Amino acid sequence: MRRFWITLNILYEKIMLFVFVIALLIVCYGLYDTWYVYNKAGDDGYLKYKPRAGSGMSEDAPITEDMVAWITIDGTNIDYPVMQAADNMKYLNLNPYGEYSLSGSIFLDSRNSADFSDDYSILYGHHMEYGVMFGALDEFLDEKYMKNHSKGTLIVGRDGSVSYELGVFACMKVNEYDKKMLDPDSLENISALISEEASVINTSIKNSDHIMVLSTCTEPVSTNRLLVFCYIYE
Repeated sequence: MRRFWITLNILYEKIMLFVFVIALLIVCYGLYDTWYVYNKAGDDGYLKYKPRAGSGMSEDAPITEDMVAWITIDGTNIDYPVMQAADNMKYLNLNPYGEYSLSGSIFLDSRNSADFSDDYSILYGHHMEYGVMFGALDEFLDEKYMKNHSKGTLIVGRDGSVSYELGVFACMKVNEYDKKMLDPDSLENISALISEEASVINTSIKNSDHIMVLSTCTEPVSTNRLLVFCYIYE
């Protein structure tokens, strides 16, 4: 009987060791996966392909032909190519090189004109930690931060022939199912709507009838969206 219990204890110890090793491997994989996602999201290697006003990116740049613009918000991590596809799903999990990536890309709403000639254009991006991708938008809920980071640039097209200045002027949270702010086809009197509902408004910059909104998910509800509005100056 004693030998039986000794054998049982040895078997129990081996099972527990096996379970511990499996749990450790799962934790290690989770840590690696988290590191990989944020390392890829924060990879600024594509910045060397950024077009300049009046001079486009090189012909051999690996960023796909779906790139329609490049957005920069001065003093933030927002300095990314803007992609656009036939639908709003493609670049949720593809990076600007067309490779699978959980961090996805910054992309223009498929209903908008690729040349940003619409009165109201919508950009989407994942909300990542450490201010990566559109995780940087959280800071604009602070009025002082917005005033100190209100300038940016939008370079349209791969050839860099068109460049606009940006002025960040408002920030708010909405629900995804509230289509007022996220439907470029039916939106009317956007300026008045923003003035009425914005949480933070920067009144120190000049107005424009040409508006772009940056949209990302935000806590605590997955359907919540954080919106940051920019004037586009032609």
